[in-house]
Amino acid sequence: MPRPNRTALVSGVVALLIVTVAACSRPKAVVAPEVSPSEEAGQPVAGADRGDATQVQSEPVITTAEVPAEAVSASDLPADIEQLNRAGYLTDAFFDTDKADLREETRTTLAANAAWMKAHPTVKLTIEGHCDERNTGEYNLALGWRRAGAAKAYLVSLGVAADRIATISYGEERPFAQGRDESAWSQNRRAHFVITAR
Repeated sequence: MPRPNRTALVSGVVALLIVTVAACSRPKAVVAPEVSPSEEAGQPVAGADRGDATQVQSEPVITTAEVPAEAVSASDLPADIEQLNRAGYLTDAFFDTDKADLREETRTTLAANAAWMKAHPTVKLTIEGHCDERNTGEYNLALGWRRAGAAKAYLVSLGVAADRIATISYGEERPFAQGRDESAWSQNRRAHFVITAR
């Protein structure tokens, strides 16, 4: 069997090396990573590592509770304070028996009130603390103060200026519902919002 030509063999190896080097030196196409709609909007993706420094930072998400139910400019508000209060722009916040703690639905109500207040920065109000008729008058007066104070503190924590909010307690003296059962008492355990200036 004839031995292969050494020159031809070397030439073949050199040609193979040239082809390999040329192929490796070609620029590779860069494929953009797929982006989900939530990533395009700047929202974090479920399951993404929150510690990843390359993660896209999202804009603050505004919940529906932070958006006023009815966008009314200050110039569109009724000039008469009584009429303004009758319009029902602010909603009362309710409490459990003997409590001044904010329930989840109470926080939602207060968040909507805070959003409306921030949209109308000239409006001032008084928060009235009310109780049902049970317990002593002195106890209920103190409880009313705590309820009004808790509602104010939450509004302030949401960005409403403290000097726009006054508080007062009426205890059990001004019931909203007459009756001596839970259906009446539950309506009387409230923080009531009264607009005092527009």
